[in-house]
Amino acid sequence: MRARLLSLLLTAALAATACAGSAVAESGKWVEPPVKLPHAARGDRLRNLDFLFGALKVAPDDATAKAIEERIWAVWTLSRSDTANLLMTRAKTAIEAKDLDLAVNLLNSIVKVKPDYVEAWNRRATIYYMKKDYGRSLADIREVLRREPRHFGALAGLGLILQDIGDDKQALEVYRRVLTLYPRMERIPDLVKTLQEKVEGRDI
Repeated sequence: MRARLLSLLLTAALAATACAGSAVAESGKWVEPPVKLPHAARGDRLRNLDFLFGALKVAPDDATAKAIEERIWAVWTLSRSDTANLLMTRAKTAIEAKDLDLAVNLLNSIVKVKPDYVEAWNRRATIYYMKKDYGRSLADIREVLRREPRHFGALAGLGLILQDIGDDKQALEVYRRVLTLYPRMERIPDLVKTLQEKVEGRDI
């Protein structure tokens, strides 16, 4: 599955480069972590994530799933580096002020200081997407998924880019992958239904 996703990223990157000068579809909503998150549980990070993803798959309702999602984001956003935390806070402030160039520069510093910090790559991918720089956004998504293949936010972002460049078939595949991780993820079931009808046709 990971090899397949990396292949998709390469294909999408090439298509994005080819479409760089052409009009693209109106951007969808990129998935970002909630503003307020619970404290991440102490203990082994991978074990905590494995437990949370297991619970996410069987969440009985949307409210429970959302609460589990927030706990996953809390683990992902925990950098364990005072320098990275400070720079991320400044990057968030820059994003809120619409100073995307400054935000990118701050995130550049984070990935140099702590390259294993997944959320720095993901946040920078978000900004590149906002700037319509799909090539760089895809490169950062690749870094996210290389470190955390279950990152439903990055996967949803990959789906958005694939839709924007007109590759609905591959976008559908990516969104289906998201649902195997997070069946109740907001908007994704509707996107799968819409794209499935568009790509595969209605059931007779």
